[in-house]
Amino acid sequence: MSKNLVVQKFGGTSVGTLDRIRKVAERVARTRAEGKQVVVVVSAMAGETDKLLGMARALCESPARRETDLLLSSGERISAALLAIALQAAGCPAISLTGRQMGMLTDSSHTRARIIQIDAERVRRLLRDDHVVVCAGFQGINPEGDVTTLGRGGSDTSAVALAVALESEICEIYTDVKGVYTADPRIVPNARKMSRLSFDEMLELASLGAKVLQIRCVEFAKNYNMPIWVRSTFDETDPGTLICEESPDMEQPVVSGVTYAKDQSKVTIKGVPDQPGIAAKIFCALADEGISVDVIIQNVSAEGHTDISFTLPAAHIRETMPVMERIAGEVGAREVTSDATIAKVSIVGAGMRSHAGVAARMFRTLSDHNINIQMISTSEIRVSCIIQQKHLEEAVRALHDEFQLGEDARAEPQATAAGERRKAI
Repeated sequence: MSKNLVVQKFGGTSVGTLDRIRKVAERVARTRAEGKQVVVVVSAMAGETDKLLGMARALCESPARRETDLLLSSGERISAALLAIALQAAGCPAISLTGRQMGMLTDSSHTRARIIQIDAERVRRLLRDDHVVVCAGFQGINPEGDVTTLGRGGSDTSAVALAVALESEICEIYTDVKGVYTADPRIVPNARKMSRLSFDEMLELASLGAKVLQIRCVEFAKNYNMPIWVRSTFDETDPGTLICEESPDMEQPVVSGVTYAKDQSKVTIKGVPDQPGIAAKIFCALADEGISVDVIIQNVSAEGHTDISFTLPAAHIRETMPVMERIAGEVGAREVTSDATIAKVSIVGAGMRSHAGVAARMFRTLSDHNINIQMISTSEIRVSCIIQQKHLEEAVRALHDEFQLGEDARAEPQATAAGERRKAI
């Protein structure tokens, strides 16, 4: 591990304007002046990816994924080039690289590619020549040389993967919030910023709707034990939140946070023959299309037929319904329906492993607020409930209060960034 190297990732809001790009350049230059080698990964400027996707869809309702990847990758390239120019203008030697130039090799799953390997030799050579290396996040190339993208939020994954490949001391993720909170502060005003979280807790929070980090980047960090420091681009005094390997000295509250996902849809296949292999046929068909599902329930069989329901991100409903209608016809199901009025609320905490009755408290709290639970999913450190979207904010606030997560309920000591880093490494 190189204690002299740091990978810093800046999100879309951090590089959203030329003035902000100058501010980022100043921050990067200060890190270099401290004697660090710096690799920077950038997202597209805020709103740029949506703008490009909107242009593509104006021409074609379902643009080809290969062409979409080539189009969307331009956003990060623009940010990388502009930041390199700003660094050079400030007297700091810098060079920008595309996914291809940084050696990011992926598979061929366009718009949701997976990283195969990173040949970071060119990056290492540029660092030895005393350059700041500015990399376009979110993108790579497949074995045929086509441009690929890693899916929304993929710049986080690019940054952690580069940090691992370069054996960096830490990966710093800079964003427009000060760290990871016990709940969304826009819904829960007294939400508390956490100083440290385990990889497992952050993995659950990210998978359940927390927008601070992309789930795949946390998976990568956990697999390779790469600490992630989530910090604010706009507040240099705040120490942020450290995501690291769980250790015995880490506080393990019963519940660390409450999170939610609004962008959910439920699909129900009604009147499915209750026979071996039917469920496999349904979900294999979805897997073949690269569609991931979340919560699954199957009703008790009645007269040889059953209903199967599952949830998935609302963005995938358009491609899911034709697949399910085809499968329903093949297996003799009665009909397929969808519901876009649902949402998911979840509680997460490493302390659930050693405390009984947590799920019961969650269910009772929702019941006390007259909120009906449609589906339930659990893991060792998480409980999720599917509810009506109109009750979501009330549910989040009620659960946050029930588990006493607010700033006024429990004070958490804030350590310095340097001190937390020493404990993590």
